[in-house]
Amino acid sequence: MTYIVVAIAGTLLAIGAVACLIRVAKGPSILDRVLALDVMLLIISAALCLEMYLNEHNNSILFVVIACAIGFIGSVTVSRFVSDQRNA
Repeated sequence: MTYIVVAIAGTLLAIGAVACLIRVAKGPSILDRVLALDVMLLIISAALCLEMYLNEHNNSILFVVIACAIGFIGSVTVSRFVSDQRNA
């Protein structure tokens, strides 16, 4: 039963990753591309968590925390840059 759930979750993550790559390639604005890359980072983190659950270890938890921190800092930086640019 666990393998079925992991397979379904992995398939949904793969579909989401492909959709993010399409948005990065076709995105009409830089904000769409940044948001798609942020979602891609979260998908990678979720895939790492899924792999840790499947193999019953927690060796990759540091990579998950670092990826989430990088995604947060990157999103905040871009939003501040865009808000400063709109005010000018």
